Amino acid sequence: MNQDALGHLVNMPSDANQLLLRLAQKYVWWKTPQESLAFPQLVIAQVMNLGEFGDVNQMAEVVGSDRLKDVLCHAEPGQFSERSWEYWHYRLGLAEPERVPELPRRVFA
Repeated sequence: MNQDALGHLVNMPSDANQLLLRLAQKYVWWKTPQESLAFPQLVIAQVMNLGEFGDVNQMAEVVGSDRLKDVLCHAEPGQFSERSWEYWHYRLGLAEPERVPELPRRVFA
């Protein structure tokens, strides 16, 4: 999945953009859905962290596991709860039991 200069998803069916717009309205409440779509990784991370089971599975099917792995590997501090962090590492095959990487942390100088 690629993005254009504005961050919108390209080379994806229009239903992917429509799905992320709908999910943005539900999970990124502090921005308009159109503003959120400029940062699809934020929408995807929010759904991965807070999403209802049906929303998570629908999104995973549409965006694919490679995109989910990329979002997880480039997560910012505070984007995932410990529970979601572990779940996604196991679900995407990125960790063995008891060997999940630490959550990203903010570093203050």
